[in-house]
Amino acid sequence: QVQLVESGGGLVQAGGSLRLSCAASGRTFSSNAMGWFRQAPGKEREFVAGISWSGAATYYIDSVKGRFTISRDNAKNTVYLQMNSLKPEDTAVYYCAADRGSFGRGSRDTFGAAQSYWGQGTQVTVSS
Repeated sequence: QVQLVESGGGLVQAGGSLRLSCAASGRTFSSNAMGWFRQAPGKEREFVAGISWSGAATYYIDSVKGRFTISRDNAKNTVYLQMNSLKPEDTAVYYCAADRGSFGRGSRDTFGAAQSYWGQGTQVTVSS
């Protein structure tokens, strides 16, 4: 059974940093794009960042460019999201996603709801 388990969320002051991890089990994802989404209260889930199966390409929404960095360690079957200079508007539940197909780009359209595996989420709260 495939599982994606996020960790690293928490409460942090504005300007602080957090590093999220998503550990996958049940199969290897070294040939699959992976990404991070978030959902704030009362809002739809949105794409935050994605990384191609090879790690050569990364994608970000404009609001996190220059502050967040996505990376992956295929040996550990894990994807990370380093979040710096956090803002109160970054407060959300963060979800990890893994493309069910192989050799995906990792851009927003790679991760359809039905074509991806999803984690349970980790809460990130940024206080002002």
